[in-house]
Amino acid sequence: MLAQLRRFLLLASAVLFLSTLAFAQITTIEGDVKGVDGQPVKGAVIKLLRTDIKGNYTVKSDKRGHWFYTGLPLGVYDISCEIDGKVVDAIKGVHSKYSESTTIDFDAKKVAAQNAALQKAADGGQLNKDLERALTPEQKAQLDKQAKERSETMKKNAALNDAFNAGMAALDAKNYDEAIKNFVKANELDPSQLAVWDNLGAAYLALAATQTGADKAASIDKAIETYKKATELSPNSAALYNQLGNAYGAAHKIPEAQEALNKAATLDPSMAAKAYYNMGANLVNGGQNDAAADFFKKAVAADANYADAHYQLGICLLAKATVDSKTGKITPPDGTADEFQKYLQLKPDGPFAQSAKEMLASLGETVQTQFSTQKKKK
Repeated sequence: MLAQLRRFLLLASAVLFLSTLAFAQITTIEGDVKGVDGQPVKGAVIKLLRTDIKGNYTVKSDKRGHWFYTGLPLGVYDISCEIDGKVVDAIKGVHSKYSESTTIDFDAKKVAAQNAALQKAADGGQLNKDLERALTPEQKAQLDKQAKERSETMKKNAALNDAFNAGMAALDAKNYDEAIKNFVKANELDPSQLAVWDNLGAAYLALAATQTGADKAASIDKAIETYKKATELSPNSAALYNQLGNAYGAAHKIPEAQEALNKAATLDPSMAAKAYYNMGANLVNGGQNDAAADFFKKAVAADANYADAHYQLGICLLAKATVDSKTGKITPPDGTADEFQKYLQLKPDGPFAQSAKEMLASLGETVQTQFSTQKKKK
């Protein structure tokens, strides 16, 4: 009987010992969460990932910004804090304790300040040994990645600037093939640069002006393609639509040119006169005087003080004049002389002044010199 009692007591002690060990395995981790404003954060999500044995646990902070998780198995945890769905801080390798709570606080303001200081130091090349030691492996990896990206960006920007500047120099020197080569290279480095697209289109048009036949047509088509891509990048740029209209005009694609120029005028009414004038000039160069006259009329309608448009309109109208085979008298369409007079009124000393006077003389008109003191077109 005594032996049986002893066995019972020993068994009970063993059970009690095992129960004590089991109880000791249950631990608590808790802490406080503060936001970037330094105030407690309610509803911050705390995630506890056990790393020694698989296990995931989640808890939220209360209105005081406090979070508390008890009943956790004794182990090693990676703990992260999310505010508004974004991880603001994380701590790895937290060992929970047998007999006391483990405290892990999260301070978003402090973390943000530390990250800003580290980033500033890294950007300025002043990341000393002390700062490096303060980095987590993740932070160091991120800074290394950013440093590599900055280096690559700087190299890319340097190459982009070199190509663009070389293109501009070649364009100024009228070496259009070289200009195109460099602008194409710049586009390959960064296809989002509008200045590159704009000048590439200008180079194609300038090259076309030196060519004939199929080569000329091919260069104009390239200019159209270039400006179309540019307007896709910047659909509200009146200047680009103006250039696209000019390119269509050079290709004698009148409906497309008019559509592009009308778009330019709609986007920026102050550009309307210039857009229509450019189109008229392109048509004149293509021998389409009647169509050109329509655009010069639009130009002076948009800006009555556009001197050059008045002169060109006069030239187009004069081209439609009839000549009496017996008397040699020239009979131009109504308003022809008025256009030359208007030019002289606006630009009495302009580059077309002498020609305008000669046109008026051929029509038997007298120059209205009283207009010479009027406001000139700038």
